[in-house]
Amino acid sequence: MNLTVQAALWMTGAVFSFTAMAIAGRELGGTFDTFEIMMYRSAFGFAIVLLLVFATGAHRQIGIGAARTHFFRNVFHFTGQNLWFYAVTMVPLAKVFALEFTTPLWVIVLSFLLLGERLTKVRALAAILGFVGILIVARPGAMTDINTGMAAAASCAVFFALTYVFTKRLTRTETIAAIMFYLTFFQLIFGIIMAGYDGVVAAPTAATMPWLVLVACCGLLAHFCITKALTIAPATVVAPIDFARLPLVAVAAMLLYNEVIDLWVFVGAVIIFGGNYLNIWFETRKAA
Repeated sequence: MNLTVQAALWMTGAVFSFTAMAIAGRELGGTFDTFEIMMYRSAFGFAIVLLLVFATGAHRQIGIGAARTHFFRNVFHFTGQNLWFYAVTMVPLAKVFALEFTTPLWVIVLSFLLLGERLTKVRALAAILGFVGILIVARPGAMTDINTGMAAAASCAVFFALTYVFTKRLTRTETIAAIMFYLTFFQLIFGIIMAGYDGVVAAPTAATMPWLVLVACCGLLAHFCITKALTIAPATVVAPIDFARLPLVAVAAMLLYNEVIDLWVFVGAVIIFGGNYLNIWFETRKAA
């Protein structure tokens, strides 16, 4: 089978996993707060990761030398993920996904500020295009669209970008098994602490348990599929497929929640995609 086709199949799994996770998060939003969703999601995820690392012997690769970096990475990830789950309960799903797609462009800016990476003209142009896309999606002039959900959707991309920057640091010394272990471990600890901040923790029911399991499994599966796709094909092939999430979730939201498909969301998303693809294409050519 052609490598591009294989990568497309893996990315299809990621696209459907992210979409299913967004729908599950929307369904759970009426019963659980975002901290509770993260606690239960991390509990299931931690159990799955523990089973896999011990079954494969990868637990020997997990040390404590980079525990501090793991901690800060997961503070950012936990914050971004909570903002994302909050946004999917408050904002049309297509807008959430469009704003989330600015994450790679925030990585450009944050890598320059935190890692000292060079900010080239192409990278700067890509970041500017991303900002223009954000303005089109959010349309600040339409005051009825400005709410905490929109702010959460835009902010989660920044925290996801910080997560990627710290992940880049970790990949210099840490294995994927160690990163996944600390990811689910810290997310579970943070979730337990924050879920009880109001003195009440909602318990799963027969109706909500399948959605909680779906959130946990889809989160792990999506990231595994993306990683697998990137090992098979270049980012210039993988990135455009990931943007298929937007029309898919827009159609799903229209059918399930009667959300109107907003043309301007797609216009902004195309500009955001253009900034992402320009940067990926330039970096790939430079590497070649």
